[in-house]
Amino acid sequence: MKIRILQFGAILLLLSAWQILPAHNIINPNFLPPLSETARTLHELVVTKQLQGHILISLKRIVYGLGIALLVGYPLGLLMGWFRNFEKVVDAPLQAGRQISALALFPVFILIFGIGEFSKAIIIFWASFWPILLNTTVGVKNIDPILIRSARSMGARHINFFLNIIVPASAPSAFTGIRLGASYAFMVLVAAEMVGANKGLGFLVLNSQETFKIPEMYAAIVTLCLFGLLINHLLLSLEQRSTQWRQVRARN
Repeated sequence: MKIRILQFGAILLLLSAWQILPAHNIINPNFLPPLSETARTLHELVVTKQLQGHILISLKRIVYGLGIALLVGYPLGLLMGWFRNFEKVVDAPLQAGRQISALALFPVFILIFGIGEFSKAIIIFWASFWPILLNTTVGVKNIDPILIRSARSMGARHINFFLNIIVPASAPSAFTGIRLGASYAFMVLVAAEMVGANKGLGFLVLNSQETFKIPEMYAAIVTLCLFGLLINHLLLSLEQRSTQWRQVRARN
């Protein structure tokens, strides 16, 4: 309960400072409008349905990029974590690729795929793929050997062993990777939408800054923050439901 009170107090203090400092010209309100003005602008964007359009476009790009990263990174991480020889074969090129920033590759993706939706999905995929892959691999490697031996002694073999033991036991680490991947996807999304886009929350941030609509820019930033928190909360809820066995084991 105390933690909740402290968390609420910290948020309230931050929001109060945002309102008071610009309102009393302690911070230049041209660069940081008061919270009330930002909230009013946010309300206007919602009423005129401009914000919903940008959110839907950004959500579609996130779903495409993160979805492809999950479809590729998760099974690859399972295979790398369990089959050591397979990991040795693919580890070197993957380690080399991991060192290349998604933003550094963005001009390459634009050159190859153009400035359409596919290039934006690819850069989001590249940024979110690595945490999913690495955390899933680590999750498989860190499975309790006693659990593996017990399952094998009870006759678990092949695909059933993999689906009923390896996948659930590595799920907590894999979900951590997915949540990290989602956060990286949001960071890269903004950069991707600032280049060659005419819709999306990243475009709204840049366009508002260039046209000096500063309250609108902060409204878009707040929306990105809330959007990211919502996605993280949904993934955390899914993780808790998928790993209820951990809570049962902890109580026992």
